Amino acid sequence: MRRALLALALAACGSAGPDAPTATAPTVAPPAEREEKARVAVAAMIGTTPPEWQAERWMNSPPLELAKLRGSVVMVRWWTAGCPFCSTTAPALRAFDREYTPRGLRVIGMYHHKEDTPFEPKVYENTAKKYELTFPVAFDPEWRTLESWLRDANGREVSTGWTSVTFLLDKRGVIRHVHPGGSYVEGEPAHAELRAQIERLLAE
Repeated sequence: MRRALLALALAACGSAGPDAPTATAPTVAPPAEREEKARVAVAAMIGTTPPEWQAERWMNSPPLELAKLRGSVVMVRWWTAGCPFCSTTAPALRAFDREYTPRGLRVIGMYHHKEDTPFEPKVYENTAKKYELTFPVAFDPEWRTLESWLRDANGREVSTGWTSVTFLLDKRGVIRHVHPGGSYVEGEPAHAELRAQIERLLAE
């Protein structure tokens, strides 16, 4: 599955900058087709309970266990270096963390390494600092956690067409909302929907 996800990542972030993969990007599906694929994938994940994450190299926090965050609403966003969608979304994540953590939201960032070259911890650490991510972040080796979460209720693989996915889990650890990938900034419908979902889940 990682090979397929990497192909999609290349298509989505092919012009992401010097840290982006250099392999040839595959043909990108028309926007309407991609949106429908994302919609179907998101619908398939809603209501599922993802497994424990397999995360390493925690920053801004001691190592966290997903199971021990039950009782909190949990937002998990995958991000990487050289990705314009990730840097553009960072301010929204910081704002959600600042505004909602006192009310019971936990924002978690998961770094996924896309390059063909070996993972470089300093790139991960420096990018987190560049994005000013002060909430807990961790490294998702070999995309193990991302791949295990991109599943439907029967355990079948699904794909939104992106790797920069955001999951919103309720207090029982169930996926209740998924932003399929790309960016969201204040003033956009996707950002407003995330805020509304956070408010709703915190009130439950």
